[in-house]
Amino acid sequence: MKIAILADSLDNQNAGIHVYTKSLIKELLKRNDEHEYILIRQKRDEKLPHIKQIAIPNSSLPIGFASLRLFFIIPYILRKQKVDVVFEPAHFGPFNVPKRIKRVTFIHDLTPIILPEYHRWHSQILQRIFLKRIVKNTHLIFTNSKNTSKDLEQYYPFTKGKNKILLLGKDSRFQPSVNKDLIHNFGIELPYFLSVGTIEPRKNLVRLLRAYTIFMNETNIPHDLVFVGGLGWKTENFKKELAVHPYRDHIKILGYIKEEELPIVYSHASALIYPSLYEGFGLPVLEALACGTDVICSNTSSLPEVGGTVAHYCNPQSVDEIKEKMIKVSQFSVPEQKINSKKNVEHAKMFSWKKHADSFINNIEILIAD
Repeated sequence: MKIAILADSLDNQNAGIHVYTKSLIKELLKRNDEHEYILIRQKRDEKLPHIKQIAIPNSSLPIGFASLRLFFIIPYILRKQKVDVVFEPAHFGPFNVPKRIKRVTFIHDLTPIILPEYHRWHSQILQRIFLKRIVKNTHLIFTNSKNTSKDLEQYYPFTKGKNKILLLGKDSRFQPSVNKDLIHNFGIELPYFLSVGTIEPRKNLVRLLRAYTIFMNETNIPHDLVFVGGLGWKTENFKKELAVHPYRDHIKILGYIKEEELPIVYSHASALIYPSLYEGFGLPVLEALACGTDVICSNTSSLPEVGGTVAHYCNPQSVDEIKEKMIKVSQFSVPEQKINSKKNVEHAKMFSWKKHADSFINNIEILIAD
């Protein structure tokens, strides 16, 4: 079977869908099965010599080339390559492929539909115009959690029956990792709380900053607050809150860091704080638990599926609840920290990219056989 993967996210992103696409491809290549995989992307990666890559550079010039590429050039390449299946990891497509080619798409979340106010206007419009058509024409839809599956079937009831849940995994590098020199090189003082992910309104980071103020005012266990991840969209309120924060000197904005550094930053944190208003899955929660780190996260959307019985949950709308969980975690004794760490690592073992990739291929093989 010849499977094409539309892998633009490898070249134009650094966050969730980039991580997902990269992890899936890495696991598929380990399988050594009889299937042929083809990556359609913007540029070749010489570090992936064992997979066919077709680079179709994207450009804003001439005007409209991105649409031409998406709706005509890529479909032409897919037909020319005589693929059996085309997979879109970012759920925006595939478009204009003949019926003989099976279309598979992955829905990570429905935030542009459910919470449009947290997205840029053009993203809202494009999703509202195209998403219904995409999921209607797709032969098989993967979702990353029961919550995303429920939302999909609520907004698009006709997807029931062709919607399969594939829980995400975590890379093997996410494990307890000690390197205090790296932490000090980042200018971080121990202990500290950690936030990982793109800085955008849905992540609810203004409330986190306010909870941190109260935590620092009320406790005698001062912590730094560290943000890892790039600036996204609609960050004005976050920037304003940060600029006047009374503990600004204790807040570190690291931006993107190296892949090999992230497990170390997770491992030394008192807790990952993830008060997101909505998540399709929540990879940072799983990654932190795999590193043995405590997690404070929202009690909404998919996050209880990921955090299970080991995460510490809060109402993301309540600054006071976020603060109370910060106090609770900061007061754990060393023996309690060790017990929690062991439980966190054991819980994270339930999620693996191997399971994900195996189920991915099994479902596609069933689709082709029908």
